[in-house]
Formats: sequence, C-alpha cells, structure tokens
Amino acid sequence: MKKSSFIHGVSIVAGIWGVLALIGAWLAGENGTIFGFSQQHCFYDAIVLELISVSAGICAIYRRQLEREG
Repeated sequence: MKKSSFIHGVSIVAGIWGVLALIGAWLAGENGTIFGFSQQHCFYDAIVLELISVSAGICAIYRRQLEREG
C-alpha cells in the first residue's frame, strides 16, 4: 500500500469525524451536552479534525507526486 493512499484515507476519516463533531455541536445546543461533551468542546474538535483532514489531503497530493517522480 502506498503512503499516499494511506494518508488520503486518514484525510477522509478525519473529515467525516469533523463533520460528525460539528453536527454534534449543533445538536448539543447552546447550554447542552451530547455524549458528555459541551457544544464548545464539539466545535473545537470539529475545527481540529477538519484542519487535520485538509493538511493530510495536501500531504497526500504531495506524496503522490513524489511517488510518480521516483
């Protein structure tokens, strides 16, 4: 398995988890919780997970280019 394919998979999984965290934050409401996490905590999780997803996607593109050249 190529590293670019693995990193691409990580990007997809992190993106999906980020979206689920965002939906959880919306469902938690302003003063509520969902699964023991506050709305603010879910928003922060969503931000971090989406940043990981974007950076892993960029890394996968760069890695794929390196694999094609070498």
